[in-house]
Amino acid sequence: MTKIARQFYPLQLAVLTVSNSRTAANDSSGELLCQLLTRAGHQLAERALLPNNRYQLRALLSRWIASTEVQVVLINGGTGYAADNCTVAAVTPLLDQTVPGFGELFRQLSWQQLGSAAMQSGALAGLANGTLVFAMPGSGSACTLAMQQLILPQLDGHTGPCNFIPHLKNSPASGCTTAETGA
Repeated sequence: MTKIARQFYPLQLAVLTVSNSRTAANDSSGELLCQLLTRAGHQLAERALLPNNRYQLRALLSRWIASTEVQVVLINGGTGYAADNCTVAAVTPLLDQTVPGFGELFRQLSWQQLGSAAMQSGALAGLANGTLVFAMPGSGSACTLAMQQLILPQLDGHTGPCNFIPHLKNSPASGCTTAETGA
């Protein structure tokens, strides 16, 4: 089995809040995501707040995906079943590859707190042009759960047997080998 030296690589992240009611002054979930990512040692490349408009969302997300400066995008809000929510519909067509495990695990963990209401979460993740995109509900508790239990461990090169670091653009890390994963 090949042993890989694992280390932490600070990543460039963008944070997007999707909401018709939040403003820069009261975007507590966006601020929480920024705090959690910087405390973990990553860097905030960009931050934005957009209304529930799939075309504005796709335009900004497409720019970040094409940019060499953004490796990970964190989107909060617009993932549920409210009539004007559009995050899932806006993000999905832009992904080259989905990460179904993120949404599955997020709903499983949410079920412990919310019961059957967890099935209404449209949390999703995927890769596009070497950019890892996460979309999660906009509540502070949902953002904390997603970041602490799912996202941040996968953005740390120490996490084994695998993490997402080697799949990101401009990443100096090598990935997990098939011998490590058994795949």
